[in-house]
Amino acid sequence: MENTENKKTENKTPENSKERRMKAWSKHKGENSWTMFKVMSEFVNGFETMNRIGPCISIFGSARTQPEHPHYQLAVRIAMHLTDEGYGVITGGGPGIMEAGNKGASMNGGLSVGLNIDLPFEQGHNPFIHHEHNLNHRYFFVRKVMFVKYAQAFIALPGGFGTMDELFEVLTLIQTKKITRVPVILVGKEFWGGLRQWIIDVMLKQAGNISEPDLDLIPIVDDPEEIVKIINDFYSGSEFSPNFDL
Repeated sequence: MENTENKKTENKTPENSKERRMKAWSKHKGENSWTMFKVMSEFVNGFETMNRIGPCISIFGSARTQPEHPHYQLAVRIAMHLTDEGYGVITGGGPGIMEAGNKGASMNGGLSVGLNIDLPFEQGHNPFIHHEHNLNHRYFFVRKVMFVKYAQAFIALPGGFGTMDELFEVLTLIQTKKITRVPVILVGKEFWGGLRQWIIDVMLKQAGNISEPDLDLIPIVDDPEEIVKIINDFYSGSEFSPNFDL
C-alpha cells in the first residue's frame, strides 16, 4: 500500500511545471555516420601526401591581399628565403598571402604545398602550388590537422578572422603541450603591435589569464632574414619530426 502511494506521488506533475517538447534534428541521424567515411578519406589522402614531403613552414594571412600590396610582396620574399634554407612552404592554397607564399616558393625552385578548403567565395587554388602537393579539403578541422602536424614553424602575416583562428589554435596547442613547441612568428609590427599590447595589458596584467612566459611564443618581426634566423636558431642541432602522433 505504501509503495503504491509513493508511486502516485512521484508521478504527480507540479502545478507550476511546463510540458516541454524536445527539439529534434531536421535530418536523419544516419547521415552523420556516413560523414565519418568522408572525413576518414580526407585524413588518409592528407597523411599519404604529406608524409612524403620534407620539413615545411606554414605561411598564412589574408586572402584579400592584392599582389601590389607590400604584405603580398613581403610574403613572396619570406617564402624565397625559406626555400633557400631548404624548407618547403605550406599555405591554405588560396589567393592573397597564401598565393604569395606559394609563389615565392615556386619561383625559387622550392617545395610549394597548398591545403585548399572548399569555400563559396574563393575560386579554387592559386596557380603556384605543385600539382602533386595540392590537397583539397571539405572539412576545416581536417585541414587544420595537416597544417599543424607537418609545419615546423608558423608565420602569420596580417589577416582576418581565419588568420586569427589559425594563430590562436596553434598557440593554444603549444601552451597546453598538445604539440611540440615550434616557432610562431608574427610579421608586421604595425599590424600586430596593438594586439600584442592588448594581450599584455588585458589578458596578462588585468585578467591574469596567461603567464608572462607565454609572450615569448609570439615574437613580432618585419625582416625576412630575421624570420629565417629565428627558425634556424630554434632547430640548431635538432632533428625534424612531425609535431604530434595521432
